[in-house]
Amino acid sequence: PAFRSPLWPVKRIGDVIAAAVALVLLSPLLLVLALVNRVVDGPGVIFRQERIGVDGKPFELLKFRSLRPATSNESATKWNIKNDDRVSWYGKFLRKSSLDELPQLVNILRGDMAIVGPRPERPHFTEQFSEIYPYYGSRHRVPCGLTGWAQIHGLRGDTSIAGRARFDNFYIENWSLWLDFKIVLR
Repeated sequence: PAFRSPLWPVKRIGDVIAAAVALVLLSPLLLVLALVNRVVDGPGVIFRQERIGVDGKPFELLKFRSLRPATSNESATKWNIKNDDRVSWYGKFLRKSSLDELPQLVNILRGDMAIVGPRPERPHFTEQFSEIYPYYGSRHRVPCGLTGWAQIHGLRGDTSIAGRARFDNFYIENWSLWLDFKIVLR
């Protein structure tokens, strides 16, 4: 498996360097995004949510907040908020542009994530999907990623979970540094 490959440490070193450089270069943008978020949507600029990572271990994922949940449990169990009127114009912009994902560069530095890998899911849905879709749990053989094979093929948001699992497992079974490079370019 990819995670046990002798080249995997090279991937980790590359992820750390790329995330650190990106955080430094993007820090002015991150500051502007955070300030606008604070002005438009109020306090609580960073949204923290439990996700499932490598080997099924939970971690705290960071994102720019794009709406306020009605209850503390809502964000853990509600699948789609696409048409929710609590999402401001700015929240819609962050989501559509994927700029809400930039704080995950910190997750990469902490070792919770990689730049490329299966996208992490919330525990509630990981449990559901593992019961319904064969090999869904196999996605946890490697660290989750900021982007992945499924995402560059349009499987993000409210799309086929079976398709995501199939693409993610293809990525894991065929992993190489070259494949990661191609995914990042796309």
